[in-house]
Amino acid sequence: MRDYKKLEVWRKSHELNLFVYKNLILKFPKSEQYDLTSQTKRAAYSIPLNIVERNGRFTEKDFAHFLDLALGSVHELEYCCLLGKDLLYIDQNLYQQTNQLINGVKAMLIGL
Repeated sequence: MRDYKKLEVWRKSHELNLFVYKNLILKFPKSEQYDLTSQTKRAAYSIPLNIVERNGRFTEKDFAHFLDLALGSVHELEYCCLLGKDLLYIDQNLYQQTNQLINGVKAMLIGL
């Protein structure tokens, strides 16, 4: 059995998820609790979850499928952040910090 915790892409996606929880979604207004906040959280934790699930699979087809799902979640999170910035829930600095983490995870997933 493979240990997903040894994967650099999992570690980076976990860090991204923690960053989103600790920094980003706290800036969203209470009125977005069941909408943008919820969607942003789901997109963020879906990335490492799909990597973990991929790690439990053994075929190349499964490997590619779950990495593709993780990449889709990265793009979804990227848009949630853009929307949060454009709605003025987050400032430009926080947007750039988040986007930098997102781009790092995205590049690693594409590289796999």
